[in-house]
Amino acid sequence: MNLTAIFKIRIFRRLFLLLGAGLGLGAGVCTAATNGLTQGVYVWQRDWNEPVRTAVAAHAGQFQEVVALTAEVSWQQGQPKVVPVALDYAALKAAGTPVGLALRIGPYPGLPTRPAATNGLAAGFMAGLAAGLVAEVAAHGLAVGELQLDFDCASSRLDGYRAWVEVIRRRVAPVPVVITVLPDWLKQPAFGRLAAATDGYVLQVHSLTAPAGVAAPFTLCDPAAARRAVVLAGEFKVPFRVALPTYGYVLAFDRAGKLIGLSADGPARDWPADAQLREVRTDPSAMAGLVRLWATNHPATLRGILWYRLPVATDGLNLRWPTVAAMMAGQPPQPHTQAVAVRTSSGLTEIHLVNDGELDLTGPVGVAVHWADARLVAGDGIGGFALAEDGPVAARWQNPRPGFRLLAGETQTIGWLRLSDDGEVQCEVVKN
Repeated sequence: MNLTAIFKIRIFRRLFLLLGAGLGLGAGVCTAATNGLTQGVYVWQRDWNEPVRTAVAAHAGQFQEVVALTAEVSWQQGQPKVVPVALDYAALKAAGTPVGLALRIGPYPGLPTRPAATNGLAAGFMAGLAAGLVAEVAAHGLAVGELQLDFDCASSRLDGYRAWVEVIRRRVAPVPVVITVLPDWLKQPAFGRLAAATDGYVLQVHSLTAPAGVAAPFTLCDPAAARRAVVLAGEFKVPFRVALPTYGYVLAFDRAGKLIGLSADGPARDWPADAQLREVRTDPSAMAGLVRLWATNHPATLRGILWYRLPVATDGLNLRWPTVAAMMAGQPPQPHTQAVAVRTSSGLTEIHLVNDGELDLTGPVGVAVHWADARLVAGDGIGGFALAEDGPVAARWQNPRPGFRLLAGETQTIGWLRLSDDGEVQCEVVKN
């Protein structure tokens, strides 16, 4: 059995124990931890490449719904521009998980404040587009569980948005129409009328307010604010779910400390070379705490949680599956890292750093190794790790970079050594 297979077995064993104890196994995998609340997940990628298909195949079955981005609409001089997403219908079918469709709609400057004025060309276009997307998915043999509208609507124009929702809802019936909602909408007089025109809504408690400067504190999801928003949402007699984050951003600031951009895919190419970069990521323990709270105490109209977004191997700023699984169970993710020595040939040993825990390993880290009855002939570090001899029968690899990160469930080769004679090499992780 090779090293990769051994690591996978260890990780899967930990996940099996976690899911079996916290979530329950089988079709209702997510209901035990959340006391009847459903748990779904967004697939927001525009390119259904092999890593996305692999992630859907591996993890979609752990959720009770997959909500896939199916198209985006932007507006140029009042005219719509549609960018469709080519869904992989075979992958969605094979997952066997109910499917919802998300239609992303950019800001529309022509939306009036009065609903009667919006029953025109824009509303008709959106209704036709929505009906076409639902029909296309149904034509590929998939039942559409809901159509979710993610519209950047100004809070002062919620009545105008309501007219769009009413037109779209009539056009796609009997498919339920759900909207995403920002917490500040809940305080608007028009929100109750808007919510009543839907089949439910998703309260999005994650967002990033532009920080005042590079040193200013910022967060993707304030747990206290999320709790307050859910309590307020419970005052409306409309079913809703809460969207919680799994992702992160890289923020860029100029030399004066002014925010100049953010990216979910790492540093952007057009940022200046002297840009100051900071990362903001989801706090897994805080999100697990919200799940645990709502599992025992939530408004009657709260029906579930939607995670944004499904872990994909190439999505470097998103949490990995071991972390997401712990959050879904309402359990604070636990760290666990080990160093493994693997003999690849006579006298030659590779050193691997294995994160088989539920949290990313961050910051400077080292690995100490020792052996007996042999001398060190040669060795080196890999991936930013430097090798230093530590006596005649010991050595140490050190990565001093504060920005080092080993994602949960992943393994990194950090170095190698060649000894004069074969023998057992023992190693341990040393955290600074």
